[in-house]
Amino acid sequence: MQIFRQTSFKAVPWKNGGGVTHEAMRVPADGDPFRWRVSVARIEVSGAFSDFTGYERRMVLLKGGGVELRFANGTVSALRTVGEMAEFDGALAAQCELIDGPCVDLNLIVAKALPGTSARVARLQETLTVPGAAGQVTLAFPIDTAVALSCGSARVVLEAWDLALIPAGQDLMLRVAGREATRSAPIFLANLPE
Repeated sequence: MQIFRQTSFKAVPWKNGGGVTHEAMRVPADGDPFRWRVSVARIEVSGAFSDFTGYERRMVLLKGGGVELRFANGTVSALRTVGEMAEFDGALAAQCELIDGPCVDLNLIVAKALPGTSARVARLQETLTVPGAAGQVTLAFPIDTAVALSCGSARVVLEAWDLALIPAGQDLMLRVAGREATRSAPIFLANLPE
């Protein structure tokens, strides 16, 4: 299991020059094009998203009043509540409108050539077991609360916005940590090809 603390994320300029994202990880580490990438970005002003032709994107609202995404094909997707997720084609031109001031979002960008990728936001209310899958790693990213994570004999607490990468085939157990254990907590989970 690998743990990536928010404090270790690497600042990387947006492709369109409109801001900065903080990259948690990229596979391969220095690869461009990459197979997949996880990052956290602060959106300061409304504007166009970068072109990621050849990739699928998942975006989760982490903080702020929300965003409305207006796509070139006429569809609109709004993220108004922390933990809401949008999925869209990285080649589709998108205009991002802030609903009520700056926001922070999580981005998972995956090459379309990789089959079998899945992502969701789960709500932890009690212990959740995420079964491992052969040939697929699991990502876990707590959105607003610390989460206790166990995988085999390894035990760790992830703070909000830390990232864990679980090796292929290994089961993962999650529960809300410490004093927050009585509340429901959103966590982003994804399965990706090795």
